[in-house]
Amino acid sequence: MVVQYIEQILLDKSNAHLASLSKLETEALDRPLSDRAVFLEQTPQLRGMNTILHDAHTGPQDFIFYFDRLGALLIERALNNRNFVAAAVETPYGHEYAGLRAKGEVSAVLLQRGGTALEKALKRVIPDCKMSHILIESNIRTAEPELKFQKMVKGLETHETVLVLDAQMSSGGSALMAVQVLVDFGVAQDRIVFATYSAGKMGLRRLTSVFPGITVVVCNLVEDVEERWVEVRYFRC
Repeated sequence: MVVQYIEQILLDKSNAHLASLSKLETEALDRPLSDRAVFLEQTPQLRGMNTILHDAHTGPQDFIFYFDRLGALLIERALNNRNFVAAAVETPYGHEYAGLRAKGEVSAVLLQRGGTALEKALKRVIPDCKMSHILIESNIRTAEPELKFQKMVKGLETHETVLVLDAQMSSGGSALMAVQVLVDFGVAQDRIVFATYSAGKMGLRRLTSVFPGITVVVCNLVEDVEERWVEVRYFRC
């Protein structure tokens, strides 16, 4: 009975999110792509790592190593959207250094299971980062995203920056629902940064149109229909 009750609550939330998203998307169809969509600079180093990741002959250990390395670059770029304040510190040699200090707390929301592939990179960049978890699955009959599980850290709405991590975003359905969940928790759009290794063109347009206040950081822009191959190769299943 308890399990059925919880499942019904999550289903009701999913339906409410879908209704809200449909209304927002209809209103935002004619809006141009947000200038808050940010792409990693395609340097020779980045293209080299992408080549290794896309190569069918790359072994599991090399794939994980280079995806973790690229994931750290992705998260570093996402953190450039944090707010910083001036801070002066004393160096070991007694000099004063005029630098910057991050303002407020940053936390991350991992979309299962693709976001988990970026967890190691996240811990390299922010070792003590608080993490929330959201599981969204597509309904077999309708193909609509459904919220299956959520575990959010306390005080999420007070955090200065909330990173939303997923290895890939195709149509944008799961990303839309995940951001809607955060908005329902009281997180302001301008504090949300969605970071993904690859994003479908239409999915990116949908996400930035429905939620124009968020920032989206992308490594690769791809066609809209793409298998979730990253997590399969990363987790080897």
